[in-house]
Amino acid sequence: MIRVAVVDDHPVFRLGMVALLDSLDGIEVVAQAASAQEAHEAVGESVDVVLMDLHLGDDSGVEVTRDLVRRLPRLRVLVITMREDDESVVASVRAGASGYLLKGASPDEVERGVRAVANGEMILGPKVAARAMATLTAGRTAVRLPFPELSDREREVLDLVARGFDNTQISRRLVLSPKTVRNHVSNVLTKLALPDRAAAIIRARDEGLGRDPGDTP
Repeated sequence: MIRVAVVDDHPVFRLGMVALLDSLDGIEVVAQAASAQEAHEAVGESVDVVLMDLHLGDDSGVEVTRDLVRRLPRLRVLVITMREDDESVVASVRAGASGYLLKGASPDEVERGVRAVANGEMILGPKVAARAMATLTAGRTAVRLPFPELSDREREVLDLVARGFDNTQISRRLVLSPKTVRNHVSNVLTKLALPDRAAAIIRARDEGLGRDPGDTP
């Protein structure tokens, strides 16, 4: 039996997903949550797979995924969301998600996704798979990463700061809470011994960050 938790702040979608999953052989919904706090309280050792929305009110499903997978290494997370942009897909996979489906997925696709991630497989919906793999591969084949003292996420935030994004725009782009973005910016300034955001922009651009893919040095 695959024991599933459904985390989504939209009750109509959540209850519909619960009804679908409970109708499938070998799958049982054992928990539901509508917020990050409820997810942390509801998801424990008895859960095998979490279906995770990325937007949970003011909280981020990416952050909840990261926290749950760290606490429960055997847990598998299948993201199911409206967002199909590269940043959301890559952020979810880096946070530890084992699968990513769009909310337009058919019941058969949802069933296959749940069974696949429960089996230890990685599954991406057809609309996002090719782009996500291209983005991940490009990140892995980079010859030199600027600012090795920064984490991948901090470097990602710094790149967006250098492009002129404010914290609210960064939080939307990376599917993070504004508080988490502020913490990342503060960590960047501390690690690079920079006095303020303006200095961070100058330093980042000197190292090649803050450029759109089509820009030339």
